[in-house]
Amino acid sequence: MEEIKEKGTLYICPTPIGNLGDITLRTLEILRSVDLIAAEDTRHSIKLLNHFEINVPLTSYHEHNKRQKGGTLIEKLLGGMNIALVSDAGMPAVSDPGEDLVALCIQNDIKVVPLPGPSALTAALVASGLPTGRFSFEGFLSVTKRSRAERLDEVRDDARTLIFYEAPHKLLATLKDMLAVFGDRRICLAREISKKYEEFCRTTLSEAVKKYENVSPIGEFVLIVEGKSRAKLEEERMADAPPPEELLKKYAAEGMRGRELVKRVADELNMPKREIYDINLRLNEKTPKTKTENKQE
Repeated sequence: MEEIKEKGTLYICPTPIGNLGDITLRTLEILRSVDLIAAEDTRHSIKLLNHFEINVPLTSYHEHNKRQKGGTLIEKLLGGMNIALVSDAGMPAVSDPGEDLVALCIQNDIKVVPLPGPSALTAALVASGLPTGRFSFEGFLSVTKRSRAERLDEVRDDARTLIFYEAPHKLLATLKDMLAVFGDRRICLAREISKKYEEFCRTTLSEAVKKYENVSPIGEFVLIVEGKSRAKLEEERMADAPPPEELLKKYAAEGMRGRELVKRVADELNMPKREIYDINLRLNEKTPKTKTENKQE
């Protein structure tokens, strides 16, 4: 009887985003114990492996070969091999082709084990000085101006802190588009995190545009952008909302009365019920009563 082989495991191994001392002991243990390491750029990853004296076979897995190579890696995992997935820096599968390999593993019921470790987006966020309770990671924006502007417009009203990755050659264009779509908000531009020239530029979008119109950006950037203020959202919502008098007349004409009418308008406009009640009272005082209403009294 043919022996059924146990499936292997895919380990998602974060690697240092700059300082090699940031690698975890567990990541080193896994990298030494697996049968194969799949790397975004083998030339880059071999330096890391050599530094820590790790002698495990290395294979490439990147954006341009992920369809063909993904199937090959799945076959190896199904055959019982344990594989470590690494990116050039930070957490694999975040704005990274590793996302597709993880999905393939799940489709094939292959165990996926993520290891915690270095991540540029969380490091930049906590040092930004902007709210960290709720945030949205948007990754890289499109290289096309139109697509970039469309995506920014989609998140324009998001009250959460927004996080983007950006390459230096696209930085200025992105900042200008953000200023045009978002208006002037606070921003933290983080670069070279954990490296010798680590920098956190905490400023506004307008000042950032001025700076990089005169200074050539160097290094990969993490942009932490302030979300839309709730006060601004409420101001715009109220500007677009119909006046309470209009809604009171509309729902009264539909047959609503008393508490039901006041509650409906208060909920719709997010206004205090007492305020709507007073407006309705004044409105009724100005409205002549019909013959039927006078008879009822």
